[in-house]
Amino acid sequence: MLYFLLYDKLFPHFSPFRVFGYITFRTAYASLTAMLLCLVLGPWLIRKLREFQIGQTIREDGPRSHQTKQGTPTMGGLLINISILVPTLLWADLRNPYIWVAMFSLTAFGLVGFLDDYRKVTKRQNLGLTARRKIALQVAISLALGLALMVMHSRGMYSTKMNVPFLKFFSPDLLVDPWLGNPYTYPLAFLFFFVFLILVLVGSSNAVNLTDGLDGLAIGLTVIAAGALTVITYVAGHFQLATYLEIQRVPQAAELTIFCGSMVGASLGFLWYNAHPADIFMGDVGSLALGGAMGTVAVLVKQEILLLFIGGVFVIEALSVILQVGSYKLRGKRIFLMAPLHHHFEALGWAESKVIARFWITGLVMALFALTTLKLR
Repeated sequence: MLYFLLYDKLFPHFSPFRVFGYITFRTAYASLTAMLLCLVLGPWLIRKLREFQIGQTIREDGPRSHQTKQGTPTMGGLLINISILVPTLLWADLRNPYIWVAMFSLTAFGLVGFLDDYRKVTKRQNLGLTARRKIALQVAISLALGLALMVMHSRGMYSTKMNVPFLKFFSPDLLVDPWLGNPYTYPLAFLFFFVFLILVLVGSSNAVNLTDGLDGLAIGLTVIAAGALTVITYVAGHFQLATYLEIQRVPQAAELTIFCGSMVGASLGFLWYNAHPADIFMGDVGSLALGGAMGTVAVLVKQEILLLFIGGVFVIEALSVILQVGSYKLRGKRIFLMAPLHHHFEALGWAESKVIARFWITGLVMALFALTTLKLR
């Protein structure tokens, strides 16, 4: 809205407003706006959640040290989502369809998380939606996003080609037969594209959700991952930088820099209250929304594979759960003392703050590595 008012309408009459046309300027102010919203609204939300007795129910089979967190206000993801959406609406060019796709993803996945949290709070137990219902809702959202992308593709606004790290001249098209080089028949093309999209979006959303088990762990890693995505969206939308790095240019992705910057600011603001010992938890309404949004951004800028490195710790946490469950069902034995992986290290005797700090460091190293691949091609 501010972009439309200050740049489109007033810039022709007042030249200093030219600055509002720059992506970097608007991203910086979107980040600050998001952080300030979180910092200002945080105490009010914490107070209201306590008044309504909306507290976290701690799993009985988890670490015993976590039982002291019983009753800590949850559903703080509402604050995160609002603090992302408001600055995006203020500072982004709302005529850009990529912005609306990203905001829809954040809101839709956040709604699934809200339903899950609501059931947990009303039932006073750590069981919300069943796994099948949660996955079904996430798949439905992914299908809706896929249909939107197909419409954009038909209008030349979205490419189904992917960037592959380290491989400069290899950009496979999801709608083209990799052996024959011919387009698939449409039914098979749609099937392949949507299956891949579901894997990315549902996987990303649940990976962040599984990581959200320690104070500040998931939101701190989100700051890092969203920061890396901010850089990538800017590069993908910049003609000279995309040409220099020889990655696929996505002109309309530039505005996503503002969305990602808002995600960074909102996450930093929430971390103020979520740092150990946490005053509030984000809940599924936050973790599912953030994971879904980051997955959507990666799909839009054609960096789905690179997302595995940008959110490396999220991926490792999710894999630890998959391996633990698979091993127990197939062999009757556990690989880790407890899953997800952060609980394994707690069971080994690591202090919670040490686990968090070391996971943050690992996440930062992996995100920096992901950024280096933009040049190492």
